[in-house]
Amino acid sequence: MTQKPHTIEVGDGAAIPLKSDKGLFTAWRLAFVGALATLTWLAFTRPDPYMKIITFVPDGILVTFKVTVGAILLALIIGLITGLGRISSNRFINGLASLYVEVIRGIPLLVQIFYIYYALGRIIKVPDILSAIIAMAVCYGAYMGEVFRAGIQSIPKGQAEAALSLGMTRSQTMWHVILPQAFRVVLPPVGNEFIALLKDSSLVSILAVADLLRRGREFASESFTYFETYTVIALIYLILTLFFSKIIGIMEERINVDR
Repeated sequence: MTQKPHTIEVGDGAAIPLKSDKGLFTAWRLAFVGALATLTWLAFTRPDPYMKIITFVPDGILVTFKVTVGAILLALIIGLITGLGRISSNRFINGLASLYVEVIRGIPLLVQIFYIYYALGRIIKVPDILSAIIAMAVCYGAYMGEVFRAGIQSIPKGQAEAALSLGMTRSQTMWHVILPQAFRVVLPPVGNEFIALLKDSSLVSILAVADLLRRGREFASESFTYFETYTVIALIYLILTLFFSKIIGIMEERINVDR
């Protein structure tokens, strides 16, 4: 009897610290506490320039969150539509969704940001931050589409067959039976994509969006403290990603307990 090969899933988000993985959980605590302690120690032992940098970048952190949250919400909508298209029996819709996934995933994110920004500029003038959100969402929508496709297909076919036998239409079955269960399945990978998007949001600084990285670059160019500035920026990004990876880990553990 042949066994199905195990699949290896490697994402570009953060490693999720689950209590079942003691090594990773310990590493998460060391990294999180170490980053916080290092940032605090630098701020109090060398307030010039470290404290100045820390007080200079908070508005950039807010912009980073705006871009990340806006892009992930739009990417979820695009991803859901793409995921449904990928499992559609209509050859045109399926082919269109598949083409979108292949094309977007084959172009670097930085190139997409530039292209969408200048393409939108030829059609309509939109704020830089909105261009950044759209560019990030278009890119991550392709990845979200595959997440939703896998989540929907993970639901046993018997669920749909039972709903159809009760007189529900296919659309009713999808919206009231399949998708509610699929959302529970895709929640952890969606959270992982959120963290990956948070890190990749640093790329929007090239569009003159005053995010965390751009604010750091502005401070460094004025003070010429490049090493110190990028040390602070790196520590802040690390703290943010570690914090959200822990939140996602808690959510994933609760979902697994409820099943």
